[in-house]
Amino acid sequence: MRQLYIGGSWTASASDEFIDVVNPATEEIIDRVPAGSPDDVESAAGAARRAFPGWSETAASERGKLLGDAAELLKQRSEEIAKTIATDMGAPLGFARKVQTLMPATVLSSYAQLAESHPRESRVGNSMVVKEPIGVVAAITPWNYPLHQIVCKVAPALAAGCTVVLKPSEVAPLAAYALAEILAEVGLPPGVFNLVSGRGPVVGEAMAAHPEVDMVSFTGSTAAGRRVAALAAESVKRVALELGGKSANVILPDADLALAVKVGVANCFVNAGQTCSAWTRMIVHRDQYDEAVRLAVEAARGYTVGDPFDESTRIGPLVSATQRDRVVRYINRGQEEGARLVAGGTERPHERGYYVEPTVFAAVEPGMTIEREEIFGPVLSLIPYTSEDQAVAIANDTKYGLAGAVWAATEDRAVGVARRLRTGQVAINGGRFNPLAPFGGYKQSGVGRELGEQGLEEYLETKAMQL
Repeated sequence: MRQLYIGGSWTASASDEFIDVVNPATEEIIDRVPAGSPDDVESAAGAARRAFPGWSETAASERGKLLGDAAELLKQRSEEIAKTIATDMGAPLGFARKVQTLMPATVLSSYAQLAESHPRESRVGNSMVVKEPIGVVAAITPWNYPLHQIVCKVAPALAAGCTVVLKPSEVAPLAAYALAEILAEVGLPPGVFNLVSGRGPVVGEAMAAHPEVDMVSFTGSTAAGRRVAALAAESVKRVALELGGKSANVILPDADLALAVKVGVANCFVNAGQTCSAWTRMIVHRDQYDEAVRLAVEAARGYTVGDPFDESTRIGPLVSATQRDRVVRYINRGQEEGARLVAGGTERPHERGYYVEPTVFAAVEPGMTIEREEIFGPVLSLIPYTSEDQAVAIANDTKYGLAGAVWAATEDRAVGVARRLRTGQVAINGGRFNPLAPFGGYKQSGVGRELGEQGLEEYLETKAMQL
């Protein structure tokens, strides 16, 4: 059983309740974490407030060194942490190693450098404009990328000179504990980083509403993000939200169709589809639609579903029974509304574990539930279009705007269409994800940006001194 990390010490929760951590591949309980209470949030916020003056005045070079040391330890322990993530949230081990662990180490290293290099002063006429840390940050993170999403908040906050109270997801919390151990080991001062595990309606809401918290950074569902923003608004806190998505993969008629479909299917199914930026809507010209469906089905059949520790596995289990049941309901709804199931479905591929087959729907029309709502599972919808304007209209006809893709024969043509998409990030002809570029959404996909310099700016206040 775990404890909380508050004020530089591992300590028991004020609550005597615990939450079971379940291996989604075996359905077995592997650990327990405290179901924290508002009293725990009070203690953690107080510790963060007391630590703030000293940490905010610590030299940027020293803050950067501590973050750099933490990044090195994270790399050294990457295999152990990857195995932890594969066990408590079900990501295939290779993916857990490369994306779930080593990518956060890269992000942490980037903020070790930005802590010192990011400019904090400028002159505008007779004014000196300075950037200062906002204060105590409440970071509330999800289960799908349980270390990466933490590092995307904690690293820039610490680099900026803020102190942090973290609530990781209670569904997959163990990577957060590994990071807490690393931060303690490198010598982060007491109270600069605090960890309170627990449920969102208890711990998360107490953090969002706490008077000692100056900013809330939340990643999760759009519905939960609205609740966090409403609570934070009572004390006019700054809020950063990274929420849901229903991203479009627009394939223009002159694109390499086989490549676009292959990469599009891979992006949709990555992390068992439990990715907010996944390209879950493939938008294909009607003249190429049947061939695109055939290619998508062929690609989907190449995705082995199974044990995260089996090297042949490409799709692990969904994170929980609740998540599996949610995805199954959407697959059923798609068929009820007239979409054509061409791959996968609701049959369980294994007797134990929260598995769902990689699923592809054809004959999907704009407005269908599976075309509108975020499913958060390995479910792809193919939608036909007849003109470029219609393709853009379909892509933009959503309350979300987090990511997307455009494929064309030339980069210039793809960029021209990408500029018309109301979304925060667009891959051009399969351009790879850049962990140093800003990430965030338009519309109900969120507020603010993570990663890179823009991610650091979220944690800074601006002061002008007239000289």
